[in-house]
Parts: sequence; C-alpha cells; structure tokens
Amino acid sequence: MLSNALELYITAAHECPYLAERKATNLLVDPAYAMDNRTYSHLLNKGFRRSGSDVYRPCCYRCQACISTRIPVERFQPSRSQKRTWKLNQDLIVRINQDGYKDAYTELYLSYVRSRHTGGGMDDDTPSTFASFILTPWCQTVLIEFWKNETLLAVAATDWLKQGLSSVYTFFDPKEGSERGLGTFALLWQIHWATELKLPYVYPGYWIKESQKMNYKVRFQPIEGFVNNQWVQLEKPD
Repeated sequence: MLSNALELYITAAHECPYLAERKATNLLVDPAYAMDNRTYSHLLNKGFRRSGSDVYRPCCYRCQACISTRIPVERFQPSRSQKRTWKLNQDLIVRINQDGYKDAYTELYLSYVRSRHTGGGMDDDTPSTFASFILTPWCQTVLIEFWKNETLLAVAATDWLKQGLSSVYTFFDPKEGSERGLGTFALLWQIHWATELKLPYVYPGYWIKESQKMNYKVRFQPIEGFVNNQWVQLEKPD
C-alpha cells in the first residue's frame, strides 16, 4: 500500500516526443519522496514508469495514447520472425552487470542515438548524464550485455522488481542491430530470463498505436496494456 505522504504533481506542457503537433504533460511523483523498490513496483502496476529517479505517468489533455504494457511470460508465444531472431543470435554471449555504468558503454550509446535519434537531445549526453538516466540509487537495475567474442554489441538496462523485469533503455550497435534484430533479441532474452527467475511479467514500456517507433511492442503476444485503470489484452497488429 502506498504511503499517504506520496504526492503527485502535473508537469508543465511540453512538445510530445512521439506524436507531432501535440503537447504532453506528466503526472510526476514528488521527487522528494523516499522512493524504494517496493513502492515503485506498486506504481509500475498502476501504469507509472521511471526516467532516472523521476517516476511519472503521461497525463495529457484529451489524449490517452500512451499505454503502459506488460508481457505475461508464461503465456508468451514467439512469432516465426521472433524465433528466427532468437536463433540468429545464439552465438552471442550474455553477461549480467550489476556493478553500474561502464566507460565501455559510452561509445556504443552515442553511436546508437546518433543513428536512431539524432537531433533529439540525447546525442549530446555526457556519460554521467546518461548513467543518471538509466540508473537510480533506489532501484535494483542490471545492465544486460550482449557480446560477440570481445565486442560489445548491445546493452539492455533493466529494473529487477518483485513482479518482473522492467525495460528501462536498450542501445546497440546500429549496423549489427539492423542485421541481427538486437532490439527484438534483447526483449526476447529478458522474457527468457524472467521465466528462469520465475517472475510473471516483463514490462517493455509505453506503447502508442499511432507511433511507428512503438509498434514493435505489440508484436510480442500476448501483451497487456493498462487501460482505464486495469490491465487488458492488446490486439495483435494487422
């Protein structure tokens, strides 16, 4: 149960990063609140996410496009394409880093954002800025590394919570990522790992039907969305 001391605020309106010509606002947990893994787990099940230490949920005027999602791992059925991606990447070595940010991540991260998100502001991040975006002192976050021999190809920052694994951010080598489907493989691996850990869910983040960048999430079936304060199954894409 949440503490009565938890207060929520509405942020100022800003440009929506996903839908053109729309303004966005967030419902933000008071940054002074002493957040912990247990409280965040509860908030995650209410549609909230985190960015660094900020815990928020989209709360936009006349718009409910952002839908928090979760994959029930026991019922997950990979598609043919996902099975091919899984098989293609079996030559990779997966390492779990629980010791925080490494300098080796910086070049890979900058290469990724400059290829996929140039001009979005993140391509000018310093290592400390990026580390504070994916990590926070009050949450157990693991950094799942994907290696090809001695070359780091991808990193998936993932919160380890009592009810599942929550994807924070995944970045990868742009060339290898396109050829191997590393974004898809990273999420498939998180589902695989959650099964091994006997955790019921993987939380891929927000999904927006109108956003092409977000469409990949509903290809992981079955997948549930937090709609009208309850979790419901989302339809398969056409």
